[in-house]
Amino acid sequence: MLRLRGREYDRDAALVMAIVNRTPDSFYDRGATWDDGPAFERVRRVVDQGADIVDIGGIKAAPGEEIGADEEKRRIVDFVAGVRQEFPDLVISVDTWRASVGRAVCEAGADLLNDAWGGYDPELAEVAAEFGVGLVCTHTGGVAPRTRPHRLHYDDVVREAIDSTVALAERAVALGAPAESVLIDPAHDFGKNTWHSLELTRRLDEMTATGWPVLVSLSNKDFVGETLDLPVGERLTGTLAATAVCAWHGAQVYRVHEVVETRQVLDMVAAIRGVRPPARAVRGLA
Repeated sequence: MLRLRGREYDRDAALVMAIVNRTPDSFYDRGATWDDGPAFERVRRVVDQGADIVDIGGIKAAPGEEIGADEEKRRIVDFVAGVRQEFPDLVISVDTWRASVGRAVCEAGADLLNDAWGGYDPELAEVAAEFGVGLVCTHTGGVAPRTRPHRLHYDDVVREAIDSTVALAERAVALGAPAESVLIDPAHDFGKNTWHSLELTRRLDEMTATGWPVLVSLSNKDFVGETLDLPVGERLTGTLAATAVCAWHGAQVYRVHEVVETRQVLDMVAAIRGVRPPARAVRGLA
């Protein structure tokens, strides 16, 4: 059972986490939500589209200009507070690996800390415990934040992703983080080549079998682009194909740029699996 902001979700619930970048140099939106106005409009739009969670980040994952903790907080803390004020019931996630930033956004109203860099700052789990908020535990193969993987080797990437994320999740719970609010994430592309990400997708059922809720971040990533030989703006179909496979294998949270398309895929897979009825079924019955 996953619990976020006082709401409980059973294992069959598939949640859409909409990405809101507070950066001028995002690989996907190229700074479209850098300014406050467009960023708030993005939140309002994805909420209207049915997003269950918004994930706010202040630093792009790729290498680039060095962004210190003070600048990261400047970009996102007041914004988180503003989103919380406008949407008191919305589940707010923040993408950060820094404990100091995590503490500031929790004070501003965040419900979930999305640690995309695999426990690089071990004190972030302590912040989750201190504030009783959720934590996303990822596998990055030990690479430092904002660095690209280079010739990484795994004897079994799925086994290593499971062992790493489960260990991080168990540590967070031991520190006092709420067990029902901790998720694990294989972290496609992070510390991985395309073959690794494809294998993680193909064998994701092994990760969901751990019992921990699984989050996947597939949206427009390089493993999709390399598989289909497509640039960033043309990866939606490939992203949705990977989404369908992960949904079939039981992933619970999907971090995405495109909310409507993702929701439709998740609902269709749920209906095929038999855990969601069709919205309308009159063919052959009337």
